[in-house]
Amino acid sequence: MDIDELFKAPRFPAGSNKRKMPDNPTPEMLKKMRMDTNAAGATTTATNGSSNKGKARATVEEVEDEDAKPSQDFAPGGDADYFAEEDDEGRFFGGGLTSEQKEILNIFDNAGEAALQDTDELSITGIRRTLLKFERAVHKNQDQRSKYPDDPTKFIESEADLDSAIKSLLPLAQVPTLAYTELVRSQTVRILVELFTHENVDIVIDAVEVIHELTDEDVGDEVEEEEDNAEALKILIEALLEHSILELLVENLKRLNEDEESDRQGVFHVLGIFENILGFNPQLSTKLVSGTAILPWLLQRIQSKEHSENRGYAAEILSILLQDNQANRVELSKKDGIETMLKVLSQYRRKDPSNADETEFMENVFDCLCSALVEPTNKQLFVDAEGPDLMVLMMKEKLQSRARAIKTLDYAMSGPSGTITCEAFIEALGLKTLFSAFMGKSSKKSKSSIAPPASEETSHILGILSSLFSNIPSETPERIRLLAKFVENGYEKVDKLLDIRDSAVSRLKVTESQIATQRKELIAEGEEVTEEDEDRWYLQKLDGGLFTLQSVDYILAWTAMEDDGVCSHILQMLDRKNQSLKDIVKTLRISHENTDDDAREGELSQKVILEGLINALDPDNAPGN
Repeated sequence: MDIDELFKAPRFPAGSNKRKMPDNPTPEMLKKMRMDTNAAGATTTATNGSSNKGKARATVEEVEDEDAKPSQDFAPGGDADYFAEEDDEGRFFGGGLTSEQKEILNIFDNAGEAALQDTDELSITGIRRTLLKFERAVHKNQDQRSKYPDDPTKFIESEADLDSAIKSLLPLAQVPTLAYTELVRSQTVRILVELFTHENVDIVIDAVEVIHELTDEDVGDEVEEEEDNAEALKILIEALLEHSILELLVENLKRLNEDEESDRQGVFHVLGIFENILGFNPQLSTKLVSGTAILPWLLQRIQSKEHSENRGYAAEILSILLQDNQANRVELSKKDGIETMLKVLSQYRRKDPSNADETEFMENVFDCLCSALVEPTNKQLFVDAEGPDLMVLMMKEKLQSRARAIKTLDYAMSGPSGTITCEAFIEALGLKTLFSAFMGKSSKKSKSSIAPPASEETSHILGILSSLFSNIPSETPERIRLLAKFVENGYEKVDKLLDIRDSAVSRLKVTESQIATQRKELIAEGEEVTEEDEDRWYLQKLDGGLFTLQSVDYILAWTAMEDDGVCSHILQMLDRKNQSLKDIVKTLRISHENTDDDAREGELSQKVILEGLINALDPDNAPGN
């Protein structure tokens, strides 16, 4: 096989006017091949040595025969530009790259140039240049609008430039420590907030989107320190608050029509700013509610029949505003918030949410209701709006809303102010439904040595039973109906309580063993056990079974004290495990020691109630004796 023959250039079809490629072209020949002559005889040949020097020029256009098909293999990879990569002396640097490969290299080259450009723009000089460009775009648009208020064609170009200038601020969130101080110093924050009053809603939405991005808690990159980013964010948010951003944002919610996609995104960004600011400083929630009309807007928004992302976001913001904020809870009652939330939740009485997002929405509304029910005045409004009746109906349907309804009743019936709710609950025939949920389906005991914790639903049922015993007056028909539930069916409810108690005791023993080890390690290191350590360990015990044990023993103490038959059954069951009422009294004492005496005038505190139970079950060792 002749190797030279294999690498010869293929022959062109007959009739082609293309030049044949020599076997081994020289650099001079390659250069000459680029200077093709015109097929019509346009080439001028110098016949007289020096007389035509400089006059004759070869055309660079290569006229191809339409019928002649160029070879696809005249260069490596079929690269038509292969031989064009040369310098003036005829040297070429072709690497045999295809057009696709060259395009890939160009993309990487351009990306590198863009990265260098971005780095320059995010320097302090680049930031100032960007802010100056933005300020000029704002002033130009203002001038054009003031000169030609009735002719949009005169200022439409400046509006487009302003749109681009606003969006150019988005990358500043990558360098908060550099950019945010400059934003405040240059008054760009003020100018940006003033755009919230712009006539063009699209410009307002642009400004809102930028602030949403700038106030995100995750601003900055991994290179910068979190503390520096947090300080920069603090400077920015304080500047925004000084320019009344909360009030302006709420006012703009009224301007946005969520039937339009851009406006819908605008509402999302406004709610996002609220979340960012409240996450930075939760105390601002009081100012937001008292100084704006955000609460009525949120209550109106969650009533929408169709679920959407913004509807879910509105419920989440409402939950944040009500959490740990008494002033906002009281304000909610003035805006008929309790009744509004019950109306919203009533749609889930007979059907489950359609998807995970709607499920989250439902849970947020339930959380809002639970937060509101901490206030005594709202418990009265809850009863007036037939809230207990709705919760009982939800418990009967056994849908996703059942567990949330039980949790809501626990909040509504707790404390001395929950008496009215307890009475309304029994009147709504809630006891039968409650105990049906409490007994549930019998399940096989776990083979694990560590008993599982009581479910959240069971914990709230125990809370409801505790409230019923605390708030329902003695010798009343409601009280008798409650005690009768523990007697029926061979004391099965008492047995269920004792099963839960055994599980809690097992978990608590493991927790106490862990705490004992921690205590020994602390002493071995020469450290003193402080009051903070004791408080931490107590909270650890509560989470490790003590809270459930306290709830169960509180209920057992009431039933044992008020019904002799129940008391005998409890003693019998405890005796089988070498226990007695003294074990229950021991738990009550722990509760008594860690309960504050904060009763209102005319009400019995929980501490006093515990003293009475201890005295009734173990009079010789009652507190104070």
